[in-house]
Amino acid sequence: MTAMTSSSSPAPTPRPALNRRLAEFGTTIFAEMSALALRTGSINLGQGFPDTDGPEEIREAAVRALRDGRGNQYPPGPGVPELRTAIVDHQRRRYGLTFDPDTEVLVTAGATEAIAAALLGLLEPGDEVVALEPYYDSYAACIAMAGGTRVPVTLRPSEGFRDGVADRRFRLDLDELRAAVTDRTRLLLINTPHNPTGTVLTREELTAIAELAVERDLLVVTDEVYEHLVFDDAEHLPLASFPGMRERTVTIGSAGKTFSFTGWKVGWVTAAPELVTAVRSAKQYLTYVASGPFQYAVAEALALPDSYFDGFRADMRAKRDVLAAGLADAGFEVFRTAGTYFITTDIRPLGESDGFAFCRALPERAGVVAIPNAVFYDHREAGAPFVRFAFCKRAEVLEEAAKRLKAAF
Repeated sequence: MTAMTSSSSPAPTPRPALNRRLAEFGTTIFAEMSALALRTGSINLGQGFPDTDGPEEIREAAVRALRDGRGNQYPPGPGVPELRTAIVDHQRRRYGLTFDPDTEVLVTAGATEAIAAALLGLLEPGDEVVALEPYYDSYAACIAMAGGTRVPVTLRPSEGFRDGVADRRFRLDLDELRAAVTDRTRLLLINTPHNPTGTVLTREELTAIAELAVERDLLVVTDEVYEHLVFDDAEHLPLASFPGMRERTVTIGSAGKTFSFTGWKVGWVTAAPELVTAVRSAKQYLTYVASGPFQYAVAEALALPDSYFDGFRADMRAKRDVLAAGLADAGFEVFRTAGTYFITTDIRPLGESDGFAFCRALPERAGVVAIPNAVFYDHREAGAPFVRFAFCKRAEVLEEAAKRLKAAF
């Protein structure tokens, strides 16, 4: 018998470096478009960050914390007591919700970590997660990392009337939501005010979501980072305030969007003790802790008077109106933004239908950067003609962008 040599065995197929759960996720569209903005010198209305800082007194509070040596070393795992107390006071003052700062609040490295820790801590492999589509891109990646299966329910454009004028916005089909829930569904992932469509879920919609969650004994993770950016007659209603939802809802908040300090990365979770414990069990192995001195500053920010929040909202509403008018004047179909600081548009009136191609050509064509909404969809064809613009920029920047778009189209 002849001994088998190694040359007779087939060479093993090289294993890819990337975990297969993340194989579908490449470089984020935000990185691609921001690099394109830099290379072309375009106005970046793609990524959602302000081009001015937040309140000076809050920035000085961070400097004061640094100088006083507060937060320069590891802060407590759940977050500094001052911030946890401020979060509880904010929830009680704004919404009548009561939480225990010691057992029902967890400070995170921004809302992105809160989403990741919540899904990693609450899901088992094979669990289904029903999410509203289009969705913030980290939702899909975090569900994948947790071994879950995402089940998208698509928000679709629908025309109604407001003050006698046609009013187009994206709406949730409650029958489709109910049909998406199966025996394998573990949780609902809800975002309101909704990025990227600008929709704010109504009391009726939230009531139906709450009733479904109670009926099917589902957990709900609700991303409410734009809670203070609601416009016109829209109203932000925390899902945790609905009957039966206090004990099954993980609410995610963030300082970055409300106070225009997105680089500080201070977010939080409020929930029942057993849910916070589950989220913290995952979070402690992600960043452990973060943003020490900034936590003290955000504690002061949350205690600002109502006049700050009212003024911030009024300023953003005025910026929304400037950009919306400019986009409409350039020929885009503009969907009404009831919340967030994004406007979704339809490019078909411009003779276009491919948002990816449109956005990649837009910097050279008009000197403006936007984001194709299709990147936020599993059903790419449903989002293909939609493009998102951010209006959290100085008014003169928005006016210049509008002028460039009108000249191009």
